[in-house]
Amino acid sequence: MELFRTLRVQLVLLIIAALAVAQVISVFLFADERSLAIRAALGFEAAGRAANVVRLIEEAPTDLRASIIRAANSPLVRFELSDGPIVPLGTHFDDGLVESRVRTLLEDTYSRDIRIELHDINGEIIPLANLSPEMTEMHVAMMRGELSAVEMNLSISISGGQWLNVSTRFERPPIQWPLYSVLTFAMSAAVILAAVFWFVMTRLTGPLRRLASATDRLGRGEDVAPLAMQGPKEVRELTSGFNRMQDRLVRFIEDRTRVLAALGHDLRSPLTAMRVQAEMVDEDETREGLVRSVEEMQSMVEATLTFARGLTGNEAAATVEISQFLQDMQNGAVAPFALQPGPSTDIRFRPNAIRRALRNLIENAVRYGSAASVNWATDEESLVITIEDHGPGIPKANIDQVFDPFFRLEESRSLETGGHGLGLSIARSIVREHGGDVSLENRKQGGLMAKVQLPLVDENLARGIDNDT
Repeated sequence: MELFRTLRVQLVLLIIAALAVAQVISVFLFADERSLAIRAALGFEAAGRAANVVRLIEEAPTDLRASIIRAANSPLVRFELSDGPIVPLGTHFDDGLVESRVRTLLEDTYSRDIRIELHDINGEIIPLANLSPEMTEMHVAMMRGELSAVEMNLSISISGGQWLNVSTRFERPPIQWPLYSVLTFAMSAAVILAAVFWFVMTRLTGPLRRLASATDRLGRGEDVAPLAMQGPKEVRELTSGFNRMQDRLVRFIEDRTRVLAALGHDLRSPLTAMRVQAEMVDEDETREGLVRSVEEMQSMVEATLTFARGLTGNEAAATVEISQFLQDMQNGAVAPFALQPGPSTDIRFRPNAIRRALRNLIENAVRYGSAASVNWATDEESLVITIEDHGPGIPKANIDQVFDPFFRLEESRSLETGGHGLGLSIARSIVREHGGDVSLENRKQGGLMAKVQLPLVDENLARGIDNDT
């Protein structure tokens, strides 16, 4: 969708995704830290109880040992006195904290054999065997039907050759996301998004949209006022660069056109003098030849001035409906042409300038191809107008050269048959000033086709309207 291609929507989605990922990571880290804390507390508690039971067993009469074991058992820690350890020799030990605590409580230095084994339990919930029915139900509900726990087995040798075997289990608490965490996430996201929206709307996308609008209008030959310096430093630098570029382009075009116009204007005086001198030649044939040459030069000078004025016109751009525009051209055309139906499309350009460009192309088609047929269509980005004729076409080697000023395929140099050679050059210059282009190609069935492409621009963008500010 076009909406998801905009900078503001992409920034919003990026921020929401980043917040969500950060929140999920925080929940996992919190759950892991809570699990480690619970394991450490229960492990130390089990180690302390085991050490106390060892002391009681070793200090009490033998006939009381069974009673001590029964009294020491609890729903989460089970004690058993047996002839052998439940932890085999060489089994993986823990990090030493539990063993160190047991030895410290027993005031034992490494004379007693103490074995500790840890292993994970994963799968369906299996409550401890000695839990009461009520605690079993609560245990299942708390663990949500799944068991993810660490079971610790502890074997401690006691006097008389027996072993005290201890088994306990540390369940990892399930990941929980309480209501206050959801509210905190929502409030944080709302505050951040509000700040981002304010910044993006007023400080970033607003200046960028105005810059895009000005760039498009400048490319279409419209007059653009210097843009105000707004937004972050990078956007200000970009705006400043655009203003400098526009100033240089305008000055370059004005200087080039001024030189061209001055040259054409200054040539008038010597040509007039040459005309007067030519009239004074006595020989008729020589006089007529000189006069014709001077007249042709004067005509070329006038055409040059017309060309220069056409490039520096200050006509304002307007939005027109292309079918009505072409229909009006057909009704007022000096050289009649056929107009084929096409889609109704609004487009923004300088009407008189585009009218002149199309008229030059149509008159060329009528002059050299006996008739002209105009069609138009649109694609996603452009309006395409084609002018077709039934003439001989143009040699492939000259297909681009005919756009050069004063170039004529017609070799007689007669103004009646060949013109000045500026029509196509003027047409292409005008269309390119609008951000489009003109191209020629020979038709397979004979004749020439001129294709005019003009960019279609969103109306809001073309007028520089910024709905975000």
